[in-house]
Amino acid sequence: MKISRKSFFKGLALGTISLPFAIRALGGKNYGQEEKGNAPNVITAKRYRWKMVTTWPPNFPIIGEACTRFAEIVEQMSGGRIQIRVYGGGELVPALEAFDTVRSGGAEIGSGGAYYWAGKAPAAQFFASVPFGMNAQQLSSWLFSGGGMALWEELYSNFNLVPMPGGNTGVQMGGWFNREINSVADLKGLKMRIPGLGGNVLEKAGGAPVLLAGGEIYTGLERGVIDATEWLGPYHDTLMGFDDIAKYYYAPGWHEPGTMLEFFINKALFDSLPGDLQAMLRTAAFSIYAWTLAEMEAKNAEALSRLVRKGIDIRRFPDEVIEQMRGFTEEAIADITAADPFSRKVYESYDAFRMKAVNYSQITEKVFYDQIQRKPTLELG
Repeated sequence: MKISRKSFFKGLALGTISLPFAIRALGGKNYGQEEKGNAPNVITAKRYRWKMVTTWPPNFPIIGEACTRFAEIVEQMSGGRIQIRVYGGGELVPALEAFDTVRSGGAEIGSGGAYYWAGKAPAAQFFASVPFGMNAQQLSSWLFSGGGMALWEELYSNFNLVPMPGGNTGVQMGGWFNREINSVADLKGLKMRIPGLGGNVLEKAGGAPVLLAGGEIYTGLERGVIDATEWLGPYHDTLMGFDDIAKYYYAPGWHEPGTMLEFFINKALFDSLPGDLQAMLRTAAFSIYAWTLAEMEAKNAEALSRLVRKGIDIRRFPDEVIEQMRGFTEEAIADITAADPFSRKVYESYDAFRMKAVNYSQITEKVFYDQIQRKPTLELG
């Protein structure tokens, strides 16, 4: 029996057409790659009890909440066929061991940021954030509509993992510093918690990047183990208490203009799932992606107002520093792409899309911010 498109969506809305039927009718294809047919769309009564290990502090606002929300959505959509217990960093395994734990089958799913795994797969960091690269909107477009997702899946398949976008922080702040940054010379010898490509760039400027999990940053900054740290934005930074132990808050976040977060699932397990459960997991991840970005924007805007009222010294990096860091970024990317063929393949795709996105944003987004949107009242030092 054929069902018209109008009747189909009306039935879906009224609940007379089941979700599994809807998923099959809509194709249930994986974004970023062609359907391989290795997981039949057969609904079974089998139930799955999964563990999710994360790089985030336990119950961390928004990012940790996103993991819990993901688990709840999956359980609801699947009718309880998949139940996921979420563990914060350090609760089941150390935060930065999540990647290896999931690939080896010690847990079924993880959450983190792809740049944490740059030591294992240099190309991974291009799927998180690139200094002076694309913002959240542009990065999402590359992944979902510009071929980036297929490359991400190809890379992670080598590690027995399936990646899924799990949120975006938006443009981040430049970080908290216990010294003024008036020139690149002030970065020499600076011990700063900063991951991924941003850390490579800092090193070229003479600084010393340090990779610390979220739960270790406050203590490191308070005790002088590090001189500076970037984290996320005003909301999370103040929750961490950085405004009580650091003198200067710098903007903009040149190192992370729109950082993609991720879920990653053990590939052997994912491939063995029925097609409807695969589609539910992907749909839940996309829902969390949208929710996380919206929450970050809303909460950061509110938190920045509180910091201004508190009298925090919010600074802008000097133009000279920004331009020199841009040059160091180009050097860092050249080093990575020369040493690793897959990184070169990924970055060529990334950069080709970026150039088109920049051209379009120059006559749309930039004009909107510069000329159409009401001018801000905050003036940075």
